[in-house]
Amino acid sequence: MTDPIETTQLYIGGKWQDPHSTEVLEVFSPATGEKVGSVPVADATDVDAAVRAARASFDSGVWRNTPPAQRAAVLRRAVELINERGAEIGALVSAEMGATPGDVATLQQLAGTGVLNAYADATDAYDWEETRNGLFGEALVVREPVGVVGAIIAWNVPLFLFCNKFGPALAAGCSIVLKPAPETPLNANVLAELFTEAGVPEGVISIVPGGIETGKALVDHPDVDKITFTGSTAAGRAIAATCGEQLKRCSLELGGKSAAIVLEDADIAASAPMLVFSGILNSGQACVAQTRVLVPRSKQDEIVEAMVAVASTFVPGIPTEPGVNMGPIITGKQHEKVTGYIAKGKEEGATAVLEVPAPAVGTGNFVGPTIFTGVTNDMTIAREEIFGPVISVIAYDDLDEAIAIANDSDYGLAGSVWTTDVPKGIEIAKQIRTGTMGINWYAIDPSSPFGGYKNSGIGRENGREGLESYLEHKSILMPMGYTSN
Repeated sequence: MTDPIETTQLYIGGKWQDPHSTEVLEVFSPATGEKVGSVPVADATDVDAAVRAARASFDSGVWRNTPPAQRAAVLRRAVELINERGAEIGALVSAEMGATPGDVATLQQLAGTGVLNAYADATDAYDWEETRNGLFGEALVVREPVGVVGAIIAWNVPLFLFCNKFGPALAAGCSIVLKPAPETPLNANVLAELFTEAGVPEGVISIVPGGIETGKALVDHPDVDKITFTGSTAAGRAIAATCGEQLKRCSLELGGKSAAIVLEDADIAASAPMLVFSGILNSGQACVAQTRVLVPRSKQDEIVEAMVAVASTFVPGIPTEPGVNMGPIITGKQHEKVTGYIAKGKEEGATAVLEVPAPAVGTGNFVGPTIFTGVTNDMTIAREEIFGPVISVIAYDDLDEAIAIANDSDYGLAGSVWTTDVPKGIEIAKQIRTGTMGINWYAIDPSSPFGGYKNSGIGRENGREGLESYLEHKSILMPMGYTSN
């Protein structure tokens, strides 16, 4: 990044408009403290303008009546535009939230364009109309867009999350108003312009930057038909309560405290790099991070030694500097929270076998990889989502105990099994109450459903299931004796 990006207007209905609000949101790099840019804060009046534009465009049918194949083509064109400007967008995202350019390219751009292509594929393959024969004869089942979508996303992977909200909403034929996180609002404006350039009609998309009050105005708005939210479990509960009062559809992708179960037959040398990365990816700021590593007691020392060796190679620092492969924690407040959890782990009797020191550079909120042993599943660091690069190693004596520990959590978002016996790994994965599992690695697959059990959320994203969460299903009963053949 060079000069700060100073934006004075809001992107409402696919056009730049002067805001009603006079408040400005300034964005600073969590790595250097330098100003990255600013945007207007959308107040309740601005949110209303965005929702009214979305409602008008939806009711007009300009997008919802566009054939699904054409909507899919627009998503694919958006992918091309994102890739064409990938370096520029990646640099902006890196400056806003602190991830290294390599992590932005793989965890966000590749994943984001992947879900857009997957939603386009799902749109092409979907049965938008279906004839069924039932008790009274034929019925036509049609799938229609849910309406105006209000999307609220987190700061940890903003490019990916933007794509994972815009993709299914637009594929379904909805209009969408998106509130980016206050820490990372700049890239959302750039991406929204690309979707307009790709062919999304006027009125369909809007960006409303801001904090809690902006989000509340969007959730409360009576003309919003569905809320989709990615963020903390606490915020998700509040959103769900409001949606429940209004009988408004909602999908929630919330926190996690995922367990990686290492079996005795695991190839430790081969597993250690991905095992560590799945726990501290994105500086640990990932809802799917495998932050509880369950290991057989007989192999604990060997596994921990391998993990420490790998984790020691992660170098926190200014994300654009050579040799750095881990960025900062997003804010000073979050930095205090993470370091507080590390202190709490020690207080409760766990042993920090690795604490990579934070670099003394700039004003960055750096925390190095930290690995704890001697952790029991009732400790705070094993129960609560830390959202930092902290791994808790928990020893188990037999497989039943490992499964019980993995399931003994308020969360159920992700997880993994590490073994050379893949069929055995599958059987174990089926016993874990969590939305996604990996065998000998972990990733979110764009074509497969993603979401959580328990406090990790409601609903699913990605693939056919993700598309369907933005649709209503309507049955049209044919006259008795009527046949369409």
